[in-house]
Amino acid sequence: MNLSPLLSILGEVLSGAALALFVATLVVVGPARLRRTVGTVRERVWDASPYLGLLTVVLLVNNVARDVGPEVSWAIGWNVTGLIYAIEGNFVEHVQSLATPTLTAVFSTVYLSGYVFLLSFPFVAYLFSDDRRPLKLTAVAFAANYMIGLTCYILFISYGPRNLLPEHVDSLLYVTYPQTQILTGEVNVNTNVFPSLHTSLSVTTAIVALRTRRTYPVWAVVAPTLAAMVAFATMYLGIHWAVDVAAGIVLGVVSVAIGDHLVDRRTNRT
Repeated sequence: MNLSPLLSILGEVLSGAALALFVATLVVVGPARLRRTVGTVRERVWDASPYLGLLTVVLLVNNVARDVGPEVSWAIGWNVTGLIYAIEGNFVEHVQSLATPTLTAVFSTVYLSGYVFLLSFPFVAYLFSDDRRPLKLTAVAFAANYMIGLTCYILFISYGPRNLLPEHVDSLLYVTYPQTQILTGEVNVNTNVFPSLHTSLSVTTAIVALRTRRTYPVWAVVAPTLAAMVAFATMYLGIHWAVDVAAGIVLGVVSVAIGDHLVDRRTNRT
């Protein structure tokens, strides 16, 4: 496999996210907070290491299962694509009726770099927060998202609207930026769309951001706004159904609840 195109698009996505991280760290966290807490970073990471470790293990399992998951899915044979289409019909086609080149460029950027930023910035912000619970909660809630999402991907076969309805729903991301298909093909397969993990992880981030609004008021506005844009982008670009997005919202809320329970349980034990 020629890695040059993959590295090229990966570099573009990460550079956009890195720029947003840099700006957000200066604006949201602030130089004063960084100076005050930088000396305790190692101790903070150690304190959160069980939770960060859990997330790391889940991500590794997810990476391995992604290769064998489709085979298991077809062995189980629960194809819910038709059911999802019966529920919502051509809703995504109506969403795409709003498409313009400018909107496509915006939502493609949001779906790629904006999403990476949305998931990575909480670990920076909460590492320097006086309250250490949000960092632990984010790690556990993300782990729950991936575990439940992976289970659903293995149990259910579900093609996205761009695959089921190619004559009515355009693959706007890939048509406009064909090189991005190389990147997304490395992290997902066409049958893994229910629920939308882009939505669920974004919702999780938004919920925790709202809880930390006294510490980071700007982030409490940015995160929900960007999360809503990510969720909409998945439909606008023809990748997910509205049902996937709705299920992703539920998964995000449930994952935060699981995170609350596990963090509180371990805190009470110690």
